[in-house]
Formats: sequence, C-alpha cells, structure tokens
Amino acid sequence: MIKIMKRGDVSDAEILSRRDLSKDVGSAVSEIIADVKARGDAALYDYTERFDGVRLTSLEVTAAEKEKALAEISEEFFEILKEAAANIRAFHEKQVRSGFSFEKAGGVVLGQKITPIEKVGLYIPGGTAAYPSTVLMNAIPAKIAGCSEIVITTPSGKDGRVPAAIIAAASVAGVDRIFKIGGAQAVAALAYGTATVPKVDKIVGPGNAYVAEAKKHVFGAVSIDMIAGPSEILVIADGTCDPAVVAADLLSQAEHDKNASAVLVTTSEALASAVSAELERQLPLLPRRDIARASIDDNGKIIIVGSVEEAIEISNAIAPEHLEICVDEPFGYLDLVKNAGSVFLGKNCPEALGDYFAGPNHTLPTSGTARFSSPLSVDDFIKKTQFTYYTPDELSSVADKIAFFAKKEGLDAHAESATVRFKK
Repeated sequence: MIKIMKRGDVSDAEILSRRDLSKDVGSAVSEIIADVKARGDAALYDYTERFDGVRLTSLEVTAAEKEKALAEISEEFFEILKEAAANIRAFHEKQVRSGFSFEKAGGVVLGQKITPIEKVGLYIPGGTAAYPSTVLMNAIPAKIAGCSEIVITTPSGKDGRVPAAIIAAASVAGVDRIFKIGGAQAVAALAYGTATVPKVDKIVGPGNAYVAEAKKHVFGAVSIDMIAGPSEILVIADGTCDPAVVAADLLSQAEHDKNASAVLVTTSEALASAVSAELERQLPLLPRRDIARASIDDNGKIIIVGSVEEAIEISNAIAPEHLEICVDEPFGYLDLVKNAGSVFLGKNCPEALGDYFAGPNHTLPTSGTARFSSPLSVDDFIKKTQFTYYTPDELSSVADKIAFFAKKEGLDAHAESATVRFKK
C-alpha cells in the first residue's frame, strides 16, 4: 500500500528520498564493451544468445522483414502513428535554430553556424514491452535536425524478430536501418562500429542499468543525450480532483518498472485517503499489476500539504520527470515550476497524452536531473560552430593586447602568434 505522510511530520530527506538503484555493473559493462571492440559482430551474436536467449541469423532487419512487419500492422494503428508523428513534428519544428553573424567596425565578422550531427544511433528498449512511441520521439527530432544517417538498435523477440510496431514507427519516422541487438553490447557497437553496425557520432535513448552504464563508458568516443533512470510522476492535486483519475495517472508510470516512482502531493486529506483506496481497487485489474504493485509499495508516496504553492516547492525539490498540476487554473502556477522534465496542466492532461500523442518529447530527465537538464530536442542533434574574421588592420590594433594577456598566462607562443604577422 502507498505511504501517506503529512508535510510537517516528515523530514525533507524522507520526502526527497529515491530508491537507491546503485549496483556494480561497471565491471561487467567494461568487459562487454572491450569484447565488442575486439570481436565485433561475433560478440554481438554471442551476447544476444547469452542474455536474450535468441540465436540470430542476421543482426540487421532485412527489407523482407520490414515488408512483413508493415503488412501485420493494422491500418488503424498505422494512421495513429502517422497522426502522432505529425504532432511531434509540429512541436519540434519550432525548436529549429538558425545561425547568426554580425559585423563590427573595421570589417570584423563574428558568428555561429548550425550543423546537424551526421550519424546518430537510437537505443529503443525492449524486453517487457515494445515502445514505438520512443522511436517517434527520438527519430523525428533527429530527422528535423538534418542528421544524414539514423539507425536503431533494439532487442528482438524470442523469435529473432523486431516487433512489428517498432518497424512501423521507424518507417513513419524515416529511420534508415534497424539492428536486432540490445543491452551494453548494442551501445558498444554503435560507439565503436562493427562489420555490420555503423559507428555513430551520438547515442540517444533510454535503457536499463547496463545500457545507462555503457553510455557512461563510451561518452567521449561518442556523444550521448542523458543517463536515463526509472520513470517518475508527481501529481499535484487539490480536493476537487476525482480520486479514480489521480490513481490512474499514478499507475500510468508505476506499471513501467518496479523501480518507477509515483508521488501525489495534495492539499486534501480526504483525497489522499480516497486515492490510496482507488490504487488498491485499480491495481489488481492491471495486466502488469505485479510491476505496478512493487512500484507503489516500494516507491509510492502521498504527501499532504497546506497549499498548492507548498506542493510546487516540494515538486521543485524533487525535480520529477513528469509533473501533473491537476487544478482548475493551472496556468496561474506554471511560473512557479522551476524543476520538471515535462509539465501537464489541468485535469484533462494525463501524462500518457505526452507519452504518445501531444507532440512534446517524452525522453525526459529523471532522478532529479531536471534541476539542470532538459527534454530531448532538435538541439540534441545539432552542433554549433563559431567563426571569426579579422582584417589585417583590426588584428594589428589588438595584437599587443592579446600578447599581453597570453604572457599573463605564461603562454609565450600564443603571444608570438598574435604579433609575428607584424614584425618586419
């Protein structure tokens, strides 16, 4: 059963606590990465059989497999995928940056140019579920940014096939290639390349502890988006909310993962009790009830506070991945929100709307990292390059100042590079 606590009766540490998921996977991940670097495709086949129980005959999804998968997808689902993709595209097109340049006196030109990252790898998790929504959310911003090659790695099913829904979403989003591998070995293949899997410039997408650790290990050889932790939702609700709705919203994240976190912060003791009862009523009805039960019992919280403003203070301290503000006038509180991955405003905006359909990205900072990081966006798939142009006269006018500054730092060669052009 979910824990209920009053703000004044518990410490900040109890309110802010997250389940400690630290475990030593570093050495295992290091071995996997080294093995993939050394043996390439052979290591990928071996690890897929060892960890996933699948003996693959090919690492890449073939054209025939794509055709078969698309034939299996219902027309209704394909149309929903296309509509969701259009919403995601419309939102992310607003994020496109332009470079700039400006001229100063004397013919000096300064500026910045925007260039897409050329090759990106999208890690799409599998195992307990298939996530075509994650394909759309990761691939569409990359496509808008102008990345020249977009590839997916995702675990296959026990039959050696990638789920048809993943292939359909990849088709809608414009993904170039799909590989049937998961885990740390997939991250290593993307980072260093094999005979079959291309080396990419950036790896994005969520995964389990081994995937997250592998992304840490390969950072530097490639770029990464973020280190994703378990799913989180924090709901702020007052006494006017329907407890069945609030409970359903909490369970929408609890069913993801036993380590997921679902928190309600409410101004109403009556709502707190009613939501607790609703959770107990709804939980047994879920197909993934064992996962959701563990999440609610181990990580769930209901915190009773004195005001919506106090609830937002707690939310800012927790910095949740998803924040729902379930009150009648939510825009009045939006400016108070400082730390959250994505905010859902009002009583008609379930977090699932953001997961699948509304358009803002669902790849979000977790584990409190919303304090300093942002949702996946077009910005994750571009590079910014500065440029500078000086005329001879303008360089001459500042060369001695540059040299003076450089010598203050003990860098005489820097100083010489600025003045040598003007020595007779």
